[in-house]
Amino acid sequence: MLDVHDLHVYYGEIHALKGVSLRVGQGEVVTLLGNNGAGKTTTLRTLSGLLVPREGDVRLDGTSLLGTAAHDIVQKGITHVPEGRRIFNRLTVVENLEMGAYTRSDRGIASDLERVFSVFPRLKERRAQVAGTLSGGEQQMLAIGRALMARPRLLLLDEPSMGLAPVLVEQIFETVQTINRQGVTILLVEQNAAMALSIAGRGYVLETGHIALEGTAEELADNPEVRRAYLGEA
Repeated sequence: MLDVHDLHVYYGEIHALKGVSLRVGQGEVVTLLGNNGAGKTTTLRTLSGLLVPREGDVRLDGTSLLGTAAHDIVQKGITHVPEGRRIFNRLTVVENLEMGAYTRSDRGIASDLERVFSVFPRLKERRAQVAGTLSGGEQQMLAIGRALMARPRLLLLDEPSMGLAPVLVEQIFETVQTINRQGVTILLVEQNAAMALSIAGRGYVLETGHIALEGTAEELADNPEVRRAYLGEA
């Protein structure tokens, strides 16, 4: 489905991604692990068209996305839930969700809104509430729901558990699994490595802009380096 080959991305003279290659197959949950500054967010921003690589290629179903505007990448089926949620604080819950469908003109928007409410019943209860007054967990639900309104085939999730209480983290990850079972492929960036590896089929470890390790979730969870660096084990 998604093939990323030899990405080199710069911020000015800073070489942020140094030959990143990865793949995500249809229906998979793939996780991208790494410490702060490793390049995880840069990778997702490049895949969604917000950054332009100096070298390399990103292909969706064999077709290059290089030079494709971010809103056109959304229309091709890739949506991005950014780190920090980035909801529209002054809009209501429903208005935020409708913004997620801004590229669409079909008649299925209302039914997709109800689909999001079935995944996140809390949002239905707060549909008229101003988004900036929601709790952190509710805002994360809203950010994911907004992305779902574009009917993605591939969902890019950047740190969905950040700043949430453990009980909400479990709820968010259960929801990610539900979304995947409904047919959405997921590329997950997450610092909570144990939780990410518990729901992913495969994963990559990014270190200072390059892929240091890759394998099945089980292989990575059993890897001594991963256990020491990301799972908090001696």
